[in-house]
Amino acid sequence: MRIILLESVESLGGIGDIVDVRGGYGRNFLLPQGKAAPATDAQIAAFEARRSELLALEKERMAATAARAQQVRSVAPLTIVANAGPAGKLFGSVGAAEISAGFAEAGVEVARAEIQMPEGPIKELGEHQVALKLHADVREEVVVRVVGQAGETEVLPGADPLPADEDEGEVEVEVEGEGEVEVEVEGEGEVEVEVEGEGEVEVEVEVEETQEEAANTAAND
Repeated sequence: MRIILLESVESLGGIGDIVDVRGGYGRNFLLPQGKAAPATDAQIAAFEARRSELLALEKERMAATAARAQQVRSVAPLTIVANAGPAGKLFGSVGAAEISAGFAEAGVEVARAEIQMPEGPIKELGEHQVALKLHADVREEVVVRVVGQAGETEVLPGADPLPADEDEGEVEVEVEGEGEVEVEVEGEGEVEVEVEGEGEVEVEVEVEETQEEAANTAAND
């Protein structure tokens, strides 16, 4: 199928170029999207009449894309919080939809179709390179930093430590002599009690379920 391009298209050419494409690609994408027209004498003449208008529109698109690329750079690296196990493997994955949503939350419009992930979705914590194809002639490489939720132990190299529950940690109690000691601990952690002499020691520990344990409990109910 022979067409004339009404705007720049990656791997095909720029405005006004006449190129051959597969029929399906032309009829199902380029023509409906207004990116091209059949390269008939009438359409070529119509393009020449609108050439200055179409070039002005392309200039506006390039300016808007350049501004958006600057916005992308201003929020990079993009941080996305995800559920992960102790080894840093995600429960699920981070794909184009999550990255697009992350940019939207940061106030930058990036369509899912503009996000290129040739190696597939992200499946572990860390920093990952992602390509954004914002225009036929504008490509941005950005870092997507995937971190665990608060309280998880996996921390990225160089990243701020994730906040832990205030009740987590170790408790050590040492008792000498006679008497009665009661220790109550809420949260995750270790309790070590050492007693010398006579007396009674009562230890009560309440441990909150982790997200993974809670999910398993819900699944078994």
